[in-house]
Amino acid sequence: MAAYVNPSARKVTASLVNSELLFSTSRSSGPGGQNVNKVNSKVTLRWSLANSTILTEEEKELLLRKLASRLTTEGELMIISQESRSQQQNKELAIEKLDALLTKAFTKKKVRKATKPSKAAVQNRIEKKKRHSEKKKMRRVDY
Repeated sequence: MAAYVNPSARKVTASLVNSELLFSTSRSSGPGGQNVNKVNSKVTLRWSLANSTILTEEEKELLLRKLASRLTTEGELMIISQESRSQQQNKELAIEKLDALLTKAFTKKKVRKATKPSKAAVQNRIEKKKRHSEKKKMRRVDY
């Protein structure tokens, strides 16, 4: 799979846009027993794509188009992580999810080359149809 070529020839990662990321915490609904009621372990990562100063206009446009279903009405990307009991682990998981999203968004889809079936394949298909037709004819009762 060929990767999307940035005009600036750089790879956009979570570490590159780290200064623009906002993290907030809240109580998780995940595992943790009594800990769930006391500790804010759920992490919400917010990144305003529309107001990003690190991304070029082309990169913003591409991300806004490809991540449209994941954006808020203000053009903000939200990633929530509550898999772990630890706030720090959830923060790391949220960053990993962002990295995966960015990698997928900047990966160019492979172009499909149209091909034709070989002459032998076409001939085999026609022969098979003829044999099937003959079999059906043999079963017919003509009155």
